[in-house]
Formats: sequence, structure tokens, C-alpha cells
Amino acid sequence: MSNAAAPTFTSAQRPSRGLHIGLWVSQVLLALVFAMAGLTKLITPAAELAKATGAIVPPVELVRFIGVSEIAGTLGLILPSLTRIRPGLTPLAAAALTVVMVLAAGYHLIRGEFSSVPANVIIGALAVFVAWGRFKKAPITPRG
Repeated sequence: MSNAAAPTFTSAQRPSRGLHIGLWVSQVLLALVFAMAGLTKLITPAAELAKATGAIVPPVELVRFIGVSEIAGTLGLILPSLTRIRPGLTPLAAAALTVVMVLAAGYHLIRGEFSSVPANVIIGALAVFVAWGRFKKAPITPRG
């Protein structure tokens, strides 16, 4: 399966170095956040997860699935761009993590945990920035 043709930029169109740096910093920060969140969901005993969720208790399998999804998103944010193997997966991972943050914000709103929503919005916005930047403005060129 071949990748789509890599974008070619003239010097006037070439993304700035600052944008690339900002995207990489964002990718790493998001990867750290989602790696910690995912690992927590995967290694925390079920009884502790039940205590932490309060009145609305999601099935432990759902929490574990979300943890696995966050770890997969973490890998998708970094590895394709770093190795330049299928780097188009990076904006897809960022878009998927944006969906996770929208759902997380909804979950916190339903539970009345309004103080958690701004963090969801900020992390989601950072994921949107990476998705937009790596898809449209400063894509990583696939290994050739």
C-alpha cells in the first residue's frame, strides 16, 4: 500500500520552523498526558476505579478500553512522525484523541464535575492543533 504523494512546498509556502517546533512540543505534551492517563486506567485496580468514579460507575472494561485507546493515541502521536513511516497516522491519532476529550468533557459535565472540563477543553484544543498542523499546514514527509 503506497502513501499519498508527499506535499511539496515552495520556499514561500514552506511551514515555519517555529510551527514545526510548536507541533512537536504539542505532540510530546499530549503524549505524556495521554500516556499517564492511559496507564492509570490500565493499572489501577478495579475496586479503586469504582471508588474514584463515584455515583456513575462505568464498567471496568470500558475504563480499560479507554486506557488502551489513550496508549494507542500516544504511540500514534509520536511514532509515525518520528520514524516517518506512515506519518499521516499522526493527525488521525490527534483527531481521535480530540474525540476522547469531547467525550471526557461530556462525562464530567454529566457528573457535575465542572472544574474538570477546562482541562478537557485545553487538551482537546491542543489535539486539534496537532491534527490541523500535521494534516494541513506542516505534514511530515514520509520516508522515501
